[in-house]
Amino acid sequence: MRATVMYGAGDVRVENVPDATLAGPTDAVVEVTRAAICGSDLWPYKTMERSETGRRMGHELIGVVEAAGSNVRTVKKGDVVMAPFLICDGACVFCREGLHSSCINVGRWGVATPDAGQGEAVRVPQADGTLVVLPVGRDDASMPSLLALTDVMATGHHAAVSAGVGPGTAVAVVGDGAVGLCGVIAARRLGAEQIIALGRHPARIALAKEFGATDVVSERGDEAIERVRELTGGFGVHSALECVGLEQAVVTALEIARPGGAVGWVGVPQEEMVPGGVAFWKNVRVAGGPAPARAYMEELLPDVMEGRIEPGRVFDRIASLDEVPDGYRAMNDREAIKVMIEL
Repeated sequence: MRATVMYGAGDVRVENVPDATLAGPTDAVVEVTRAAICGSDLWPYKTMERSETGRRMGHELIGVVEAAGSNVRTVKKGDVVMAPFLICDGACVFCREGLHSSCINVGRWGVATPDAGQGEAVRVPQADGTLVVLPVGRDDASMPSLLALTDVMATGHHAAVSAGVGPGTAVAVVGDGAVGLCGVIAARRLGAEQIIALGRHPARIALAKEFGATDVVSERGDEAIERVRELTGGFGVHSALECVGLEQAVVTALEIARPGGAVGWVGVPQEEMVPGGVAFWKNVRVAGGPAPARAYMEELLPDVMEGRIEPGRVFDRIASLDEVPDGYRAMNDREAIKVMIEL
C-alpha cells in the first residue's frame, strides 16, 4: 500500500510500504477514505532531523473496516468509522472517567502501530476502545465535519471546556489556525456572550466571524493584550483559549485572562516554558493538555449530524494522497488553513 513518510524537515514523500494487517485479536484494519494534515504535523516538518528510515505521518482519519480481530466486538467489516488522534483501550480508569488521552494503554499513530493516518490503510490496535462507528455512508456530505471531530474540533472544544466557557462569558481565542477556529465554534456552542478572535490572516478572520466571533484583535504581544482589555472594560476575559503552543501565545493568554479567570491550554508546547507569576497573582486557573477526543467525538457527533456546527469548513483545500507533500507546503506557507486528504 502507499503512505506518507517524512524523512526530515521539508522532506515528505508518498511511498510504497507494507500492507496493514491484523497482528492481534483486538486489532482492526481500516481502509482510509479521509485523512488530514494537522498543524502539529508542521512542527516536525520545520524541525525534524534527517532520518534514514523516515516517520509515518497522520493521526486524523475516517475509513471503512476491512477486517476485525476475533476479540473485537464493537465494529465489523464494512462499518464506516472514525478514529481519534490517540489510540486508547476505552476500558481503563482514565477512559472510564472520560480522559482517554491519559489512557494507561495510550498509543500514537505510527508508534503503537507502524501505520498512520495519511495512507491507504491502517492497523488499529485496541479497536473497540478507539473506533467510533458512524451513522452515514463513506461519501456522506458531512465527512469534512466528521473528520474535524477526530482532532481539531475536539481540541478546540477541550480548550473551551478547560477554560470554563459558559453562558454569558467573555472568551478570547489565541490563534487563528484550525484549532483556534474550532475554539470559536466551541465557545459559541457553550453559550459565550463575547468571543474575541486573535489573528491577522484575512480568510481565517472572516471564517472566525462566521463561526461566531464578535470581535477581532489583529495586534500581537503587548498591543494585543491592551486591545483585549479595552474590549472587556479593562478586566480581561473570563476564558482564554491558547491554541498555538508558542511562548508568546501562552503569555498573551495568561495576560488577557481576568482575575479569577481561566486559560484552556491546548497548543502543543514548542518551547520550555512555565506559566509565570501573572497567573498566580490573578488567581488564574490553567488547565488543558491533549484533548480526550474519543470522549468528545460522541458528544459532538449529534451536533454535526443535525447541522448545528460545521467544523469541516476549516478544510479549505482537498488533496489526493499524491498531493500530500504539496499540502504540507501550503499549510506551512499559510496558503491553506487545513488540508483534507481524499483517498
